[in-house]
Amino acid sequence: MRDYSKKIYYAAPYYRISTDDGDLAVSGKGESNSISNQRSLIEDYVKDKQDIVLCGERIDDGFSGVNFERPAFKAMIEDIKAGRINCIIVKDLSRFGRNYIEVGKYVQKIFPCLGVRFIAVNDHYDSIDTDDMEDSIMLPFKNLVNDSYSRDLSIKVRSQFEIKRKRGEFIGSFAPYGYKKDPEDKNHLVIDEYAALIVRDIFQWRISGISNEKIADKLNEMGVLSPAEYKHSQGSKYYCGFGTDKPSKWSPVSVGRILTNQNYLGWVVQGRRTTPNYKVKKIIKKKPEEWITVKNMHDAIISEDDFFMVQNLLKMDARSSPGEECVNLFSGIMECGDCHSRMNRKLVSAGKNSQGKTRKYPYYICSANKNDKNICSSHMISEKELEKAVLSAINGHILAMGELREAISALEGVPLIRDETKKIDIQLLKVNEEMVRLQNVNLSLYEDLEEGVIDKKEYFELKQVYKEQMDELEKKKASLKQEQELCRREYIRKNQWIDDFLQYQNFSSLSRNLLLKLVEKIIVYEKKRIKIIFRFQYNDEMALNIVKLYQGI
Repeated sequence: MRDYSKKIYYAAPYYRISTDDGDLAVSGKGESNSISNQRSLIEDYVKDKQDIVLCGERIDDGFSGVNFERPAFKAMIEDIKAGRINCIIVKDLSRFGRNYIEVGKYVQKIFPCLGVRFIAVNDHYDSIDTDDMEDSIMLPFKNLVNDSYSRDLSIKVRSQFEIKRKRGEFIGSFAPYGYKKDPEDKNHLVIDEYAALIVRDIFQWRISGISNEKIADKLNEMGVLSPAEYKHSQGSKYYCGFGTDKPSKWSPVSVGRILTNQNYLGWVVQGRRTTPNYKVKKIIKKKPEEWITVKNMHDAIISEDDFFMVQNLLKMDARSSPGEECVNLFSGIMECGDCHSRMNRKLVSAGKNSQGKTRKYPYYICSANKNDKNICSSHMISEKELEKAVLSAINGHILAMGELREAISALEGVPLIRDETKKIDIQLLKVNEEMVRLQNVNLSLYEDLEEGVIDKKEYFELKQVYKEQMDELEKKKASLKQEQELCRREYIRKNQWIDDFLQYQNFSSLSRNLLLKLVEKIIVYEKKRIKIIFRFQYNDEMALNIVKLYQGI
């Protein structure tokens, strides 16, 4: 405890700077508010003050002034409580904080109660040499100005980020695993070839039937660095709230994040989280329909077919048998034709072999029947019979796809409304450009209001006009997208999904990978009757309709 009887003030200079507050946003202001500048100003201020002794300093570099959750600030308060200091000096009130209520509480209530002298050099404020009346009027006003500056800046920054998101510009601090930021454009992603190979392996392993947990174990056994450790190895200062002192490993959760990340489709998906306002930093997760998604902004690592196949797999109840790495052949894709419950695999006894041991064969039965015989019948079918029937059905479907491709190829000389699809694309582009223009105009309205170019009445009238225009554009965009969906003839001509089927011609056995690529669902009815829903069945029907249409020309 220091001796304060001689009226000597032991002062801790407090320095703070943060880009969140816009300290570097205005030309010249970054240098003005730099830590070195603040230090020089305070040292120059106290050099002729015989009653002030500087004893250490506290620096919060990179911390916003809108709240007081700052390490150096907290340490300074502890110094006050311990009696090590009884004076705080700052460059100005904005360096101390930008929350006018909290700043006022400390300066006008807490510090006087603790006997702490408070000095804000550039604001000409010294708590032992102020007029109470002037203090009660001017100090809150200055704090309110600082607070308002942070609020206005927050509005502008949020608006700019929103515009960038809608343009498809990547604004994250770190690129997703599998990508890196383009050296020539920090808002564009390019593929990181090594990490992309790992991402592709993870998707293929999941498609082949390996669970997230076993994929994580496999990666750790192979010595593959986890996404966080890989970023560190590349020199990135990546940090997440789950960090520990130990090197992070792959886990089922990290594998799941990879498998559900739409960025691998070449899409930019942003705006998943937000905060209530510029003062409250609590993270709020937004609903998926509120995310901002812009497609085809960078090269894809995973095809749409594989990505959405995995999304379906993640919803399935696909478990492996004890001691096996991969799931059973038909696991997760079979359904009872009557009650729509899943079909469970069960080993059924069928007599004894020559050694006297009980023989067991795999069958599939309705899970509802297994739990309660009164709910549904068993719909029992042996795995061997099922595999034979599915194999025959797939080969037959592939044969039909070959015939459909020949029919489509015969139409190559017939124009397929190519001009119409191109027209829709151009219209969509123009609508998007107009939406971006309106967003920029809407943002400039606030600036015009601040600068006095327009008054509040004009501001709200113009804002309403632009909102109505934006609503009309949203409707037009939705209508064009619907029209675009109905006009998929160009995709039919490319018939890529037919190629996916034809590459499996004349195969003699089923595999899990093959089954998932070609079949969406197998429905089992009584008396061993099955119905197979093939993938791209909607495309098949559309293609057949187009063939019939143009064969009739």
